[in-house]
Amino acid sequence: MNSFGDTWTFTSFGESHGLAVGGVLDGVPAGLHIDLALIRSELERRAGKSLQPGQTCISNQTGVSSRAMREPDEVEWLSGVTGYGLQVTGGDLITLGTPIAFIIRNKDARPEDYEYLKHTYRTGHADRVYEQKYGIRDWRGGGRASARETAARVVAGCIAKQELAAKGISIQASLVQVGAETNPTKFGETIARYQADGDSIGGIIKCRIAGLPVGTGEPIFDKLQAHLAYAVMSINACKGFEYGTGFGGVTQPGSAINHISGGIAGGISDGSEIVFRCVFKPTPSTPKAGVKGRHDACVATRAVPVVEAMTALSLIQFL
Repeated sequence: MNSFGDTWTFTSFGESHGLAVGGVLDGVPAGLHIDLALIRSELERRAGKSLQPGQTCISNQTGVSSRAMREPDEVEWLSGVTGYGLQVTGGDLITLGTPIAFIIRNKDARPEDYEYLKHTYRTGHADRVYEQKYGIRDWRGGGRASARETAARVVAGCIAKQELAAKGISIQASLVQVGAETNPTKFGETIARYQADGDSIGGIIKCRIAGLPVGTGEPIFDKLQAHLAYAVMSINACKGFEYGTGFGGVTQPGSAINHISGGIAGGISDGSEIVFRCVFKPTPSTPKAGVKGRHDACVATRAVPVVEAMTALSLIQFL
């Protein structure tokens, strides 16, 4: 499945080391202003190039990059907005109410780095199951299974975030744990240690949703938390989702935590802040594991804007 949502329907396309990745966003109303500077900023967060309050960017904090691959991520707008076809870095575009199509060219693609994977499978990746299911696979950095695909999600999610912001709804995510370390000032040091050892480490991201009106979500099978979990768990390397008391609540008596709703009751928002956490595994492709190529020492550092994007694309379906 390459499409998400039935109100604002987002379809992504492209492979990791192909010509481009991109997306089509349908259902966006006409007259919405798209802040291009904000989209560029979100893409830079995903690439690990910018640092904002509460948004941990390891490369800028410590000078240690957790990623060897660096794409410029310039968005080319193909349809659905005024001024399409231009690579604009500032100002606004205005939506036309027609499908919005865009591409991000893979200017740093080097498929030759992965030639050795033509006839072998990486442990912990989708290589084997893709070939078993489809009879063929793109061995260039994982193809569709690569986190490169999430760049398109960030663009679409940023458009949704701008519409939500106009309705007074904010989404703020941050990295709160790297391995066993919970002190943000030590995240860079922790990742650098694993990187120097040719290894990787996982992390936890916390996301806060504020301003969501009472009544968002439906009972039984369309619960708000179920939609959020579905959206977030679709992100590469995400291995767990919790909200409210989460897994930690199992150690507490009901009398101590019965007042904690997590912002959702019966699958419906109650008007208070919603807080959820999601965990990202360490990438299994590391030099220590004998895997060549360009890989993240901690994928969670770059997943923060992706979590926000998928949260926005989930919420916009209800509104």
